[in-house]
Amino acid sequence: MPEIVNPRIEDYLRRLYDDGDPVRLEMEEMGRQRKFPIVGPLVGRYLQVLTRSIRARRVFELGSGYGYSALHFARAVGEAGVVHCTELSEDNIRLAEGFLTAAGVWSRITYHREEATAALRKTGGMWDIIYNDIDKDGYPDTVDLAYAHLRPGGLFISDNVLWSGRVLEGESDGSPATRGIQEFTRRLFAHKGFLTTLNPTRDGVSASLRL
Repeated sequence: MPEIVNPRIEDYLRRLYDDGDPVRLEMEEMGRQRKFPIVGPLVGRYLQVLTRSIRARRVFELGSGYGYSALHFARAVGEAGVVHCTELSEDNIRLAEGFLTAAGVWSRITYHREEATAALRKTGGMWDIIYNDIDKDGYPDTVDLAYAHLRPGGLFISDNVLWSGRVLEGESDGSPATRGIQEFTRRLFAHKGFLTTLNPTRDGVSASLRL
């Protein structure tokens, strides 16, 4: 598979971004030990910048794991903000509570232990940011769902949009996940209600402005 970003560049950026935060570092170490796919510090910083740039106070995550991306969102929304998370694993939710309590942001967090898109439909309402990191074969159906629940000027942010290069001609493995990412990206860029950009950091992060 092609390297999306030169590893030396990524290492350089990680060193620049490193604020020594103990909770973040512990969460990253757990990700390495468990081989759990977290977005990492480069995308985490990007999420904080996007959140602060639109002064977001309400974030809904489709797929949350043990709360790594939620840590960045919760810090960015501030004390008056809320971050709703979705996760099926009780163990991951317990881990998230420990980490996010240590970070001083647990009071801003609500975890829904149910399938992510069902949780958003059930919760309803309008959001400043919807963040998407569910199973990739489910990605295409999130486009219209996110549009329906974002305020104008809100952001729909999705991880893994370059899918380790498998989106490229001749690199696809033909899996449902890869086909899901490809169809999702086609729908997202064709959607008249979104203005979309794609940041190639790590595994590709799309940011779509709700028009």
